[in-house]
Amino acid sequence: HSSKRSLTKIYAYGHDQDQRKFWLALILTSVTLQDIRNTVGNIPMEWYKDYPHIGYDLDGKKIFKPIRNKDELDEFLDKMENPDYWRTVQDKMTGADIRLSDEQVDLVHRLQEGKFGDVNFNEYEPAIDFFSNEVMIHPVTNRPQDKRSFIPSLIEKEKVGKLVHAIKMGWIKPRRPKETTPQYYDLWAKEDPNSILGRHKMHVPAPKLKLPGHEESYNPPPEYLMSEEERLAWEQQDPEDRKLSFLPQKFACLRAVPAYSRFIHERFERCLDLYLCPRQRKMRVNVNPEDLIPKLPKPKDLQPFPTTQSLVYRGHSSLVRSISTSPSGQWLVSGSDDCTVRFWEVSTARCLKTVEVGGAVKGVAWNPNPSICLVAISYDDTVVLLNPGLGDRLVSTATDQLISSYEEPEEVKEQPVQWTVAEGEGHEQGHRLILKHPKAVRQVTWHGKGDYLACVMPDNGSSLQVVIHQVSKRRTQNPFRKNKGLVQCVSFHPIRPYFFVATQRYVRVYNLIKQELTKKLMANCKWISSMATHPGGDNVICGSYDCRLAWFDLDLSTKPYKVLRHHKKALRSVAYHRHYPLFASGSDDGSVIVCHGMVYNDLLQNPLIVPVKVLKGHTITHDLGVLDVTFHPTQPWVFSSGADGTVRLFT
Repeated sequence: HSSKRSLTKIYAYGHDQDQRKFWLALILTSVTLQDIRNTVGNIPMEWYKDYPHIGYDLDGKKIFKPIRNKDELDEFLDKMENPDYWRTVQDKMTGADIRLSDEQVDLVHRLQEGKFGDVNFNEYEPAIDFFSNEVMIHPVTNRPQDKRSFIPSLIEKEKVGKLVHAIKMGWIKPRRPKETTPQYYDLWAKEDPNSILGRHKMHVPAPKLKLPGHEESYNPPPEYLMSEEERLAWEQQDPEDRKLSFLPQKFACLRAVPAYSRFIHERFERCLDLYLCPRQRKMRVNVNPEDLIPKLPKPKDLQPFPTTQSLVYRGHSSLVRSISTSPSGQWLVSGSDDCTVRFWEVSTARCLKTVEVGGAVKGVAWNPNPSICLVAISYDDTVVLLNPGLGDRLVSTATDQLISSYEEPEEVKEQPVQWTVAEGEGHEQGHRLILKHPKAVRQVTWHGKGDYLACVMPDNGSSLQVVIHQVSKRRTQNPFRKNKGLVQCVSFHPIRPYFFVATQRYVRVYNLIKQELTKKLMANCKWISSMATHPGGDNVICGSYDCRLAWFDLDLSTKPYKVLRHHKKALRSVAYHRHYPLFASGSDDGSVIVCHGMVYNDLLQNPLIVPVKVLKGHTITHDLGVLDVTFHPTQPWVFSSGADGTVRLFT
């Protein structure tokens, strides 16, 4: 405590910034304490972070940390109410709060401003000039002169001797005097007079005109003369398409040949060709074609992926537009234009249940939440939530209880969609909720948690194209005041609160919490048909009707990272696998192409995309092939539905 004044004096001589910081820390942590009790020494106090004590006193007993149970609210109240809050600091050695005195606060302020710690220290004291211009009687130092200052140096004598010897031997030559006469160079002295100058090397002579042949003779052989039909055909042709620019004619003698009518015209065109047509010598680069092919791993090294057709699910009488698998992977649902929805057992291809609906089924989607057994089915302007009653009976009954436990709110708000509970025969078939929309519904898709359902109703002139339903509250909302373009399909982000909306040419990514547009992806294609989101959420693939598949890396760019053109006809559906690095696309050419799409955790490494297998099996019906593809949730299997009325499983 008594050393505080001396410390500030010592600090006064610390001109270095680091020195000042050291003294400031020392003053704050040591000088301001009433009692330096902690004997742990100069160590990081973080070492005691997980212990109840903070060090040891002089007797070797533990110094326990003071009880700090202040939360942020108490801290805020203390900040508002305690007048000494600003001058209170925590001592890391003891964990106690210390109130700085006015003198210490003043010292801290001086140090922060870069001043000296001691108030009385004068940094501008007059300097004592020891060596001035005045000649002094007595010298500053009375030291006698060195002996070396008046005796020749032996070392220098030796060096000079070596240099003289080197000059005698010719090792060191004297510098030549610089020539003052100007020098001139002849640039063309060494040039070969027969060589072509550089500016003429690239010259390409104009091609010479074709020499006249038999057809240009005034007396050509009879086979060169045109018949009446050939002459009429020649006159009807465009000048560019004619083989000959004139009609061959026969004259009795050279005197009878008239002047050529197009002579000046042709000469003028020839002159134009000579001075307007650019001719340049192109340097041909010899490239090995194999070097241009990217080095991709062999498909054999990228297994497992589906390779063979294992099962065919037959039963539908018309084209199967949509398929979906249950979260367990045991059941498969398919919707067809024959106005039926069929439920299949995946492992046996046995149809367990057929539900008839009132129109051609445009989309089916199984709820991804394994604790809820619900399937969304869309046809015409209706979406039906259906409980198939397959699998675990406890889950099925729990789903029914969840729907029946709904209580209507006191204030009923007007909604764009009418919710009704299914009764009678529909309820026996499994119908639970019926949602009547103002327009025809094209697509249904679930959120990953299984409570929200998005529906797409394409209509170019309307703002109501996308609606999101909340099943637990039976509430419908239109997230967009107006839609830009004709909405094709939508998708929820698997992890974050993002919503993907694909129009004909763009994919817009919206943040549902902030309610704003986050990104706008440019697909570089004419008409987007389908979209799928990677389970990691950072990559999106889009299929289009102009045979392209675009892979977007959301962290990389708003333009496609890669565009694949493997299909010959329009793409109808794309899908990612939930666990394996696989994605598939189905097209009207009747094939399903499976690709390996590896996404790395390292952000600097781009995704690896390798096509591994083309799966064929569907027959093309009415120019339509594969209409929907989806992966098995756990196995590397892919399902495809086609216009031939079948669903096929490739394993």
